[in-house]
Amino acid sequence: MDSSSNLNPVREDNSEEYRVPREATASAFSARPLRPPSTNSSDKYSPVEWSSYFDKEEDISVPGSNDVFHVYMAGTEGPVVFCLHGGGYSGLSFSVAANQIKEKARVVAMDLRGHGKSVTENELDLSIETMCNDVSAVVKELYGDSPPAIVLVGHSMGGSVAVHVAANKTLPSLAGLVVVDVVEGTAIASLIHMQKILANRMQHFPSVEKAVEYSVRGGSLRNLDSARVSVPSTLKYDDSKQCYVYRTRLDETEQYWRGWYEGLSDKFLSSPVPKILLLAGTDRLDRALTIGQMQGKFQMVVVRHTGHAIQEDVPDEFANLVTGFISRNRIGPHGVEIPGLLRRSQPKP
Repeated sequence: MDSSSNLNPVREDNSEEYRVPREATASAFSARPLRPPSTNSSDKYSPVEWSSYFDKEEDISVPGSNDVFHVYMAGTEGPVVFCLHGGGYSGLSFSVAANQIKEKARVVAMDLRGHGKSVTENELDLSIETMCNDVSAVVKELYGDSPPAIVLVGHSMGGSVAVHVAANKTLPSLAGLVVVDVVEGTAIASLIHMQKILANRMQHFPSVEKAVEYSVRGGSLRNLDSARVSVPSTLKYDDSKQCYVYRTRLDETEQYWRGWYEGLSDKFLSSPVPKILLLAGTDRLDRALTIGQMQGKFQMVVVRHTGHAIQEDVPDEFANLVTGFISRNRIGPHGVEIPGLLRRSQPKP
């Protein structure tokens, strides 16, 4: 694939060069105890518990259904940074960044249906409408009729969900939108290659450690700390094959892919909240976004030296971008105090 595919939804799990394992489920992960530091190669790639970064996890049941969505939570004060992961990832994709964001805001990272520890009646219904309804239902169950200020953060497929939720105005307290490495034109153009990319991934892993190693050495993730906590939740153990496989059956959801991205640029531009687009490369803007950016309708930041999963590859920079965005737009009851960044409502001494 060409370099522009870096941002592509198709590259949600992009790593074809190196062949090692990378699939296991949350249940397999949670059964593994923490291991002491070691120079052993296997220990280098050993799983790290979610509790190293988040404060708690919860299962959110949706009334009138058998759907139960898993969320990870961190922080106690400030607006809620509600994170939506990309296809094939999980809420733990935001782990390392959440550990820093929680000093300034609350973080909620949700496992979308068919992903992570969430369990739903139809695991393959990844239509944009269904996923948007899932997000609204989870927010409703968490906060009732008086939700706090919410900043939606979405990566790749999760970015399209965030944009649609914002454009549909289903969250009354929505105060900001952060979209990570997804642009309509590039995404749609890449869909023709997605099945091939999924098929070319390593499909079976003898251990969770091998899956973590595959993700880092294969290039889909560039930060080992993040991979050790996020990758295990993208896998499940297959008893019949006696190995780990991918938990999410992305290859069986093709009928929904185009719906994730068609009209995304216009919906993003029309979303009635402050918004920022974080990109891993400059070749991603389509015509509508280029014009909108020139007109100052949104902020754009190109994050250098990173792959598609910006929040995992450079979590510190990602966290600073999110908290800086919250501060500049004074989101929350008092905004977020960032040292050296003066709020407009405060006169200089």
